Amino acid sequence: MDYAIVVKDLSKRYYLYHGDRPWTLHETLVRGFCRLKPREQFWALSDVSFSVAPGRVVGVIGSNGSGKSTLLRLIAGVGRADAGYIKVSQRIGGLLDLGTGFHPDLTGRENILVNGVISGLTRREVARCFDSIVAFAELESFIDNPIRTYSTGMQMRLGFAIAIHARPEMLLIDEILSVGDHSFQRKCLERIKQFKNEGCTILIVSHDTGQIGEFCDEAIWLKSGKLVIHDRPDVVVDRYITAADAAMNQSVSVGEETTQAPE
Repeated sequence: MDYAIVVKDLSKRYYLYHGDRPWTLHETLVRGFCRLKPREQFWALSDVSFSVAPGRVVGVIGSNGSGKSTLLRLIAGVGRADAGYIKVSQRIGGLLDLGTGFHPDLTGRENILVNGVISGLTRREVARCFDSIVAFAELESFIDNPIRTYSTGMQMRLGFAIAIHARPEMLLIDEILSVGDHSFQRKCLERIKQFKNEGCTILIVSHDTGQIGEFCDEAIWLKSGKLVIHDRPDVVVDRYITAADAAMNQSVSVGEETTQAPE
């Protein structure tokens, strides 16, 4: 089978530095060079392997710091892995996350042009679908204001609107469906359904397990940078919730023991 995404033994390492590291040459000379070195390293991803067939919607779940966003960024080509490899056979229409790469001093109109071209559209194509992008994002009254005046939700709406007009073969979505009002979230999810029917491959990172169960064909659970399970959404979500509940009950039990008065 020809896969849209193949991830094999993927690992990504980051370094942690001292909080009081020197920032100037003078501070370095006075305090020494030792604090310029990283104090430790950690693996955001470790030996992660999975494959995704074309046209599948895959949910990625896990607690904060489990490596979900790192995985999507590496698939999108943002950064390099320290081990393993990623093979992507479809054109990525966009990496949509809470750090959407708009220029803050450009207006919404100017950012549509820039990001549309980056996404693979020509200037003429951007001009042709401009009104549709603005209407989908519901930003007609703000489109000539600088992006720095937009709320996070407004930026995410604009980023999603641009990406879906770029005829994507693949979409990578990181938590943006948790931003904005309920009606706009439903509109985005309906468009995701439409893309799925058209054969678009979609990876969604979300803490909303209900959303994952409803819209995804399969799901991946990452824990501390490792892949725990890749299976049907109901199977993965059930195991994830069971583990989370067990961890919470254990934490509560430990807390109760420590607060008990000595006999």
